Formats: sequence, structure tokens, C-alpha cells
Amino acid sequence: MSAKRRVTIALIAEEAGVSIPTVSKVINGRPEVAPATRHRVERLLQEHGYQRRISQDDTPAGLVDLVFAEIESPWAMEIVRGAEGAAHEAGASVVISVLHTHAGPGRDWLERLAARRTDGVVIVASRLSTGIQAQLSARSLPFAVVDPEGEPAPGVVSVGATNWNGGLAATRHLLELGHRRIAMISGPTDMLCSQARVDGYRAALETAGVPIEPELIRRGTFLVESGHDEGHALLSLDEPPTAIFAGSDLMAFGVFEAARQRGLRVPEDLSVVGFDDLPLSKSAWPPLTTVRQPLQEMAALATRTVLAMGRGEVPETKRVELATELIVRDSTARHE
Repeated sequence: MSAKRRVTIALIAEEAGVSIPTVSKVINGRPEVAPATRHRVERLLQEHGYQRRISQDDTPAGLVDLVFAEIESPWAMEIVRGAEGAAHEAGASVVISVLHTHAGPGRDWLERLAARRTDGVVIVASRLSTGIQAQLSARSLPFAVVDPEGEPAPGVVSVGATNWNGGLAATRHLLELGHRRIAMISGPTDMLCSQARVDGYRAALETAGVPIEPELIRRGTFLVESGHDEGHALLSLDEPPTAIFAGSDLMAFGVFEAARQRGLRVPEDLSVVGFDDLPLSKSAWPPLTTVRQPLQEMAALATRTVLAMGRGEVPETKRVELATELIVRDSTARHE
């Protein structure tokens, strides 16, 4: 039996029916390759498990790329702090990229990445196409996803939080305070974390024997404005809720403002629970009861993981969910 043929750029080029420089351009994210050819080469790179040959000169660059869909949020700043802290411990620095889309990194980003050396990539709250996965793998660049928007593909390292448990705990807290007409403002319905929080909310109500009323479940964007607008919509119902569980702290702050504008007091007239435990939650008035999502820890773990993968270590598990915790402050009160 013949020995297994070593996977080289020449082998990939032969099977794809293209030149060696063409395969090299695909691996390095260069744009001047026809889409059909690029897809054919990427498929072969994945099938063969090609790994870029590491030379003695390939010492760590001391850089980690942190890639956001959007960054205009205190939530993103917590992620930056966690990633920067972990990178600093390892003697590395963080390069931040903002895509301005939740569709995930594209070719332009990959070309910019190819123009500099980096030790690994941490992608935040975004999708990751199979094409970009293939490009990163072909370049032997370790990557991980923090708080993935959808179900991560098999083999992709991801770090998230126990969103279902968080939604359950928030709603149970309100039930234990005597609330029965409890509303929920979710984040975008196509985001995995958002749907998990709604599912936890539903499970708590079902377990308590409280009917789930569709009019009490509203869709937001995780931002203050949607909390304000959806809060107004809920509070204008003929039978408004006595408590609102917002799927993010920012939306909870929007609910605060909607209640104030309607002459309602929190928590005397309306109890409010958020999700994230941003630093602002402690100084809000009243201080916000919320579900702590360990954002800094999530980012730090993802950063340490990609740096370890760059050293040749294999993660013990591909998918990690860190525990959430209910933090009770002054925005919730007993309902008689």
C-alpha cells in the first residue's frame, strides 16, 4: 500500500485544475480569483484538511483580531475589555475591526487580514460563512466566535452564556414577587441568544401555570430606543403588564423612560428586569435588577483559546457556555 500523499499547494492545484499561484492567492485572501475557482479550491482545502506550512520565521505576531458586527454599545466595550486583558496577559495586543453588518466577515476583511500577520481571530455576535471558515483554516489561523448569532457549524469554537437559564431566572424572580402579567421584550428573533432568553421566559411561565399571552411578547433590537418604543406599546395595552423582562439592559433603560413618560414609578407601579449587567446598571435610578452575562470572561476565554490553538493546543470542548446569574437590585418589587 502506498504512503498517504502529503497535502501540498501543488496537490490542491492539480486536483482543482489551476496553477499553484492561484491556490496561493486563495489561501492568502487575494481578490483576483474567479468566484467559481475560489469555491472549488476552498472546497478542496477543506476536504484535504490543508494546513499552511509553518516556517521557523513564523514566530507569534503578538496580535489578536477582534471582529465586531457593530460596536456602538457599552456591551461591546465589555467584550473589548475582556479580550484586551487576556491578550495583555499573553504579551499580545488587540486589533479591532467593525463590519457594520451582522452577515459576518467578507472578502474585504479577509484581504485586510492577509495584509498583516495575526495570531488568531475572535469574531463577536456575527455569522461566519463556510467560505471564510475555509480561508481562515487554510491560513492556519485559529478562530473562535463569541455569542454566535446562529448555531455554530460543527468544529467551530464558540463561547456563549446560559441564555435560557438567564431568561428562566429573570421570569421566576418576577413570579416569586407575585407578578402574573409579565411582558417580555426580546432582541432580534434571528439571534440564538435572543431566542434562548424568550424560551427561558416561556418555560418559567409554563412551569408556574401562567398562560403565555402573545400580546405581551414584543420584539426589540437590544438598543435603548426599542426598549422605549416597545415599553410604550406594552404599557398602552388595555390591561398593561405589571412587570417587564427586557432582553438587554439597554432596552430596560428604555422601558424606564417609557414608564416615566407615562407617570409610572419603577418599581412601585412597574417592575423591570434587564439582561447583561452592564456597569451602568448599578448607577441607574433605580439600580437595575438584571441577569449578569459574563461578557468580559467570555471574551477573555475566547482570546486565550485562539492563542492556545496558535501554539498547537487542541480545545477540550468546541462549545462553551458560561453561567449567567440573577442580580437583584431595586427595580423589582412585590406585586400584591
